[in-house]
Amino acid sequence: MGDKKILSIGLVCLDIINVVDKYPEEDTDTRCLSQRWQRGGNASNTCTVLSLLGAPCAFMGSLAPGPVAENLPDVSVEDFSKVDLSQYKWIHWEGRNADEQVKMIERVREYNSKQEEKNRITISVEIEKTREPLYQLFPLGDLVFVSKDVAQHFGFTSAAAALKGFYGRLRKGATLICAWAEKGADAMGPDGVIIHSDAFPPEKLVDTLGAGDTFNASVIYSLSNGGSLQDALTFGCQIAGKKCGVHGYDGILH
Repeated sequence: MGDKKILSIGLVCLDIINVVDKYPEEDTDTRCLSQRWQRGGNASNTCTVLSLLGAPCAFMGSLAPGPVAENLPDVSVEDFSKVDLSQYKWIHWEGRNADEQVKMIERVREYNSKQEEKNRITISVEIEKTREPLYQLFPLGDLVFVSKDVAQHFGFTSAAAALKGFYGRLRKGATLICAWAEKGADAMGPDGVIIHSDAFPPEKLVDTLGAGDTFNASVIYSLSNGGSLQDALTFGCQIAGKKCGVHGYDGILH
């Protein structure tokens, strides 16, 4: 699998970030200390972090010709049918246009069924938003990331409770991971054992935008290099914590 890449499919967008001296109160005007524009979007951020970690990776999504654009279409099954799957060892989907994504994942499963085990592609999905169509992705990933927002939407009050509640939706042999902000993250594999990593908060909290994407990328990186689930979970929390202490992504590995 030496040079095979990790493909991240989903959104790239423009994030406009205003820095203020304290969190603004509702209905007040606040002077900005500074503003920056940076590339964002879950799948794009995940790819950024994978590349910083040194993983060969690729991004698939809609790009605009100008600096600002609207109504960019999500990746379709037709788009995905042109991808040469033999280049990839892992494909990660940010849950978006789930009806299309289901068909894309079916294509990868079909490809995998004709491959020796060492050439099969690992499939991961992220279910972040509380949108009903996304929940059909639960049984499709070998690795499923479910967000705190979705867990709370279903009435779960901890990552461990969410894992127990959602695990029955997964395919046989899959792994479920739920990060819970400052409380760290929990994971459950097919053995049904819940493992945990504490969070690693920075000395000073600077910028949490993209922390979840950083966590996902770091977990994928670790697992794709043969790390254990515990190692991957801890590494994800460590790198996400470092990211919260810097603006953007420069310096997360220092």
